Amino acid sequence: MDYQDIFSKAREASRSFTDHQKVGQMLKYLSKQLNKNFQTLLVANQKDLNRMSLQDSRYDRLKLTPERIADIANDMCQVALLPSPIGRILEERCRPNGLNIRKISVPLGVVGVIYEARPNVTFDVFSLCIKSGNACVLKGGSDAQHSNKAAVDLIQNVLALYNIDPGMIALLPPEREATTALLNAHGYVDVVISRGSKGLIDFVRENAKIPVIETGAGIVHVYYDMSANREMASAIINNSKTRRVSVCNALDCLIVHKSRLLDLSIVFNPLADVRVIVYADERSMNALRGRYPSELLKPVDDNSYGTEFLDYKIAVKTVDNIEEALEHISRYSSRHSETILSSDEKNIEMFLNRVDAAVVYVNASTAFTDGAQFGMGAEIGISTQKLHARGPMGLNELTSYKWVVRGKGQIRQ
Repeated sequence: MDYQDIFSKAREASRSFTDHQKVGQMLKYLSKQLNKNFQTLLVANQKDLNRMSLQDSRYDRLKLTPERIADIANDMCQVALLPSPIGRILEERCRPNGLNIRKISVPLGVVGVIYEARPNVTFDVFSLCIKSGNACVLKGGSDAQHSNKAAVDLIQNVLALYNIDPGMIALLPPEREATTALLNAHGYVDVVISRGSKGLIDFVRENAKIPVIETGAGIVHVYYDMSANREMASAIINNSKTRRVSVCNALDCLIVHKSRLLDLSIVFNPLADVRVIVYADERSMNALRGRYPSELLKPVDDNSYGTEFLDYKIAVKTVDNIEEALEHISRYSSRHSETILSSDEKNIEMFLNRVDAAVVYVNASTAFTDGAQFGMGAEIGISTQKLHARGPMGLNELTSYKWVVRGKGQIRQ
C-alpha cells in the first residue's frame, strides 16, 4: 500500500481546508445520519464482536449499542455548537517601534491517532479534528476493523455531500506495518496520539519519529480519608470502579486510612453485588475476611499496585496517614485521575497541591474525567503528559499558534 500517498492527501486536505463555516452544519447532519444508519454500524460492529471473547476486557469498549451510538451522535452535535478555536487572538501587543504583534491560534495540521478496540473514537476524533481545522489519519486495531470502516465510509459520504475534501479523514489498514508507516510520517503528520493499553503507548513513544501526545493509560486511585462521609464514599467508590470498568478513568486502587477499615465491608457492598475481585493488603484483608465473599477476596501480590485492571478488580492499600497515601500515589500513579474523599480542609488542600495528575478530584467520582463531562463536547483522549496538553483534549488542545507581525517599514538597528 502507498502510505505516502495517503499522508500526502491528508496534508493537502489540511492545507487547503477553508470551509470552517460549513463544519457545524455538516456535523449536525452527520449526527442525524449516524442515528439514521445505526443498524449498519451495529451489523459491522457485530462482525468484530464475533471475533472477540466475551471474557476479553476490551469487549465492552468494542461494543456499540443503539444507546451508545445515540450518545456519540449527541457528542457530535455538542462539538458542532462549540465556537471555532481557529483564529483566536491569544495575545496582542504594540511595540514602541510601532510593530503590532499578535499570537493567533491555528490548526495543528494533520493529526494521527492510533487506537485499539474503540469505534467511538473514530467519530470523536473526526468531529474534533475537522472543527479545529485538522485532517486526521486513523490507525485502528484489527479488533474494530469492520466498525471503523463503516464509520469512515459514513463520514466520507457526508463530506462529499458538503463538497469537503474526503482527505480530511483517512483510515489506515489494521496491519502493523501501517502503524510503522504512520510513526515515520515525518513531514506529513504533525503529531500522533496513542489511545490504548500501556503496551501500545510505550510502543508509540519508543518508535515514533514525529511528535507524540500520550493518552489513555489510567492507574487511578481514591484516597478514603479518616474524615470522609461513609455513604458518600461508598457511592463514589462504586461509581468510579463499576460504571464502566474498561475505561481509563475507572478506579484501580482504593487507599484507605486505617481508622476507616471497619467501613470497608459496608462500602464494598455494591462491589460484591457485581462480583468485583478485591486484592487486599494484610490489614484490609483482616477487616474484610468473613464480611466480603471469600471467593472474591485475594491477597495483594507484586502486580496488584500500579496495574490498570480494566476489569472487575480493585486493589486496597491501608495507610496510617495522608503522607503515606500521597507517597503511594506518587509511586504508582500514571498521572491520570486521583480523588480524595475527605471533609478535612487541610488534608484536601495538601492533596490538591501535592498530587501530580492531569485531574485531581475532591469528593467526586473519577468517572467524570471525560471531555463531554468537562463541557468539551467530546475528547480526543486524556493526556497524561505536561507538554502542550494535559487532561481531556478538546478543540483548544488541537490547536497551535503562530505570531503575526504587522509593520510599516520598520527595520532593526
